[in-house]
Amino acid sequence: MPELLTHRRLDQPRAPHRIKVSFDPELFGQLSERIARFLGTGKFLFWMTLFVITWISLNLFAYGLRWDPYPFILLNLCFSTQASYAAPLILLAQNRQDDRDRVSLEEDRARADQTKADTDYLARELAALRLAVGEVATRDYLRGELDRLREELPGIESPQEKRRGRTRE
Repeated sequence: MPELLTHRRLDQPRAPHRIKVSFDPELFGQLSERIARFLGTGKFLFWMTLFVITWISLNLFAYGLRWDPYPFILLNLCFSTQASYAAPLILLAQNRQDDRDRVSLEEDRARADQTKADTDYLARELAALRLAVGEVATRDYLRGELDRLREELPGIESPQEKRRGRTRE
């Protein structure tokens, strides 16, 4: 008997035929930040004010277009819906900014620690160099010691005495 195709076999589970919706949290976060930034601009306030004035004017004065009479319940519903979406979007954008600030602060602390360590190292090196320079014999010190030895040893002339002796001859 011929083997049945895989998708018709009863002893194997079927592959799920679900529609998979991919969700990118980073893209959603970026979109929410853009919306939150736009909600805080004068441009948004201008257009929202213009929209509300138009809505109220049409509902008060255009008798044939009254879709939302005087208490403007539909307009209030629109405001409530907008506020219910705006608040979480603004909070999400604020949380993302806090995360970025936290990462930036950690990087600044690490950089400050590295700078402090470098400064401490350079200070130690500078102190070591100062001590080493203090122990180095200078030219004046060597001349003084050589002059003292010449005075103590008989028969050794200094270079100045030799030059004076040559000029006399």
